[in-house]
Amino acid sequence: MVHELTRDQARRIVVRAQLLDADRPGDVVEVAEQLGYIKIDPTAVIAPCEHTTLWTRIGWSYEPGQLHKSVEDDRLLFEYDGTFRPTSLLPLMLPAMRRGPRHEKTRQWLEANDAFRKDVLARLRAEGPMTADGIPDTAAVVADSADGWYGPNQVPRMLEVLARQGVVAVAGRSGRTRVWDIAERVFPQSLPEYPEDEAVRMLAERRLQAAGIAKQNSPWTPVREAGEPARVEGSKWKWRVDPEALARVDEEVDGRVAFLNPYDGMLFDRPRLREVFDFDYVLEQFKPKAQRVYGYFAHPILMGDRFVGLLDAEIDKKEGVLHVNAVHELIPFEPEEMDMVRAEIDDLAQWLGIPLG
Repeated sequence: MVHELTRDQARRIVVRAQLLDADRPGDVVEVAEQLGYIKIDPTAVIAPCEHTTLWTRIGWSYEPGQLHKSVEDDRLLFEYDGTFRPTSLLPLMLPAMRRGPRHEKTRQWLEANDAFRKDVLARLRAEGPMTADGIPDTAAVVADSADGWYGPNQVPRMLEVLARQGVVAVAGRSGRTRVWDIAERVFPQSLPEYPEDEAVRMLAERRLQAAGIAKQNSPWTPVREAGEPARVEGSKWKWRVDPEALARVDEEVDGRVAFLNPYDGMLFDRPRLREVFDFDYVLEQFKPKAQRVYGYFAHPILMGDRFVGLLDAEIDKKEGVLHVNAVHELIPFEPEEMDMVRAEIDDLAQWLGIPLG
């Protein structure tokens, strides 16, 4: 059976799956379990992505220390590949991680640097946890750094390759600097084991849970055959919908205003944003200033189940205030809608602990 959904229903499914309706979650772990991951990004025009993402869901009661506790003390979340993920996903990820590296160039580099790999692991076993700058670079072969992500020091690259294999892990952070250790001292022991095909299937189901509804063959949200087939009004795409989300599709959804960090996972699948929300979002961070329309790091404004504008705001660290440069209206606001946006800006400033400038 193929389920027939209106665009309104599809939008409501996505908004609820992303915890952006009025029924707010209670804590950091609940958010991570539903979303699957929380992106880490240091760009703090307003606040780093991981903290904005959680504030957008939880609201005023969220404090950054709650994330730190969940990751470093309780170990209910773990850091992996630029994200925080719920530890419940780790057993589903490990089978694929252990097969890495995926790319042949990385595999060749790792093989050529086997002695270096052993040096890094020996140092961590003996002295970890530690930051990358505490580990000597004994690489025999230097990887191509044309992509600009790495400098000449091969230690950070080796640590990331080993982390993707599940051999080492981020034990915590000192400021924004990662602290590394052997994975067995970071990850919980006695994790359940799954065959790789079963783990792949379960991961696809978790992705669909976070998405609510996704294009069946999307490279941005690879849900494979998870869930049930669906059609969305006015769309030629083949969709998959989460059965639990589908069961609640006709329940009343109370909307609210939400400011989304540009790296928020809700915005990751740009084709789905266009197809379901009719929202064509372009991050202007890397555009020359003269070509920007909405601002360097404008946060999309979700109102209910519609993207209605973008907030161009930034913290002035010298003055200690939150400056609102502009509220760009994609759809002209009614007076009460502008009041709702202003109230959310006030809440944002209060959460940051600084006045509006």
